[in-house]
Amino acid sequence: MSHSIRPVVAAVALALAFPVLAAKPAKPAAKPTAVASPELELGHNLSPAGEALLQGLVDRFNADTSSNMKVTRIQKGGRPVDINLVTRYDMAEVLAHPKSFIPLHEMMAKAGESLNLSDMSADLKAGVVDAKGRLVALPVAYSTPVLFYNKNAFRKAKLDPEQPPMTWFEMQGFLDKLQDAGYSCPYTSSWPVWVHIDNVSAVSGVPAMSEKGVLTFNGMPQVKHLAMMTTWVKAGYYQNFGRRNEGSAKFQDGECAMITTDSREAVDFREAKGVELGVAPLPFHDDVYGGRQHTLADGASLWVGAGQSAANYKQAAKFIRYMLKPDMQVEMVSVYGQMPLTPAARAAARSKILKKEDETLAIAYQSTNGKGALPAVRVANIDPIRIIANEELEAAWADKKPPKAALDAAVSRGNAVLNAKSGLKKSQPF
Repeated sequence: MSHSIRPVVAAVALALAFPVLAAKPAKPAAKPTAVASPELELGHNLSPAGEALLQGLVDRFNADTSSNMKVTRIQKGGRPVDINLVTRYDMAEVLAHPKSFIPLHEMMAKAGESLNLSDMSADLKAGVVDAKGRLVALPVAYSTPVLFYNKNAFRKAKLDPEQPPMTWFEMQGFLDKLQDAGYSCPYTSSWPVWVHIDNVSAVSGVPAMSEKGVLTFNGMPQVKHLAMMTTWVKAGYYQNFGRRNEGSAKFQDGECAMITTDSREAVDFREAKGVELGVAPLPFHDDVYGGRQHTLADGASLWVGAGQSAANYKQAAKFIRYMLKPDMQVEMVSVYGQMPLTPAARAAARSKILKKEDETLAIAYQSTNGKGALPAVRVANIDPIRIIANEELEAAWADKKPPKAALDAAVSRGNAVLNAKSGLKKSQPF
């Protein structure tokens, strides 16, 4: 976020004419003046495509509520504006500067608005509740990693398109057949740290970070997983295209037959070239003690900048309530692929959205199993730690380091950063 951007707090006065009833007035009655809603900024650092979707949502809010909100592009590292869309990769800013934001429950109280989200899914509170369980931000585009696959590719490889792999061991046989069928990229992944460190750790029952904020993702399950993936790279089964969602474009173009990425990307894959979309839970290692555990939910959330006027908080509260309307939740599912926040929104979404998105949501909720918010802080959310983890994963995949040495180095380097910047070790921002 750029330091040069500041919240817009000036209200715009508009004269509205109202009829005045009076008996034979000597002169026309003065027309009362109503003050329009204050102009709020909704800050983001999305891609142009994401910005266009966000602008459409704000335009609808302004039209439906006679509001005056504008979308502002901001940069990482600066002062928050009125309302801030914080993505997974922006969370380090919140953790490092919590006083720059006002907790959502406190803002709503100041605005005189209720915020009863006791029935909100437990999966969707990661990083947005305080120690007392109160909301400090609104999760608006949460999802969880799943396995997407191209049913057409499965048919070409003589695989049953309705029977995707459930375990990583089983998946290797699929990759071999897909490669034999001519696919140079049988499998890829977006967000490697989020999927292969945070979520593989969670599904294996060994979280990547301890409750005391110490990185622990160099245990036996994680080492075995990275070792497996390293052999896949050598065999040409796995292709890594980048640290963010570069792999998604390769799947969407039909180049890759399978991908692990966020469940919300089901909406992005609607028009994928030559792809009949299949979806399955993130695979698990069936030789890990305790069996399959839950995946994690995470994504974008709305944070309110501190130090606003009472009028601005009133308007911000109006926007929060607007976002919680069931019809808006359905639209967010349709446009962004998010997991709906409440049971009412989930029921409304099931009755209105496309079948494939409904299937993806069902698998997403089944995968998180009511525990998707644990732990609150993830490796992928802390910029310097994610960068380190990516470096070490890539070193292993390039055969420059043994898998265990790579993960040991990632944990050692990461914990050194956490110890030097103790604020990043907090499990809650408030």
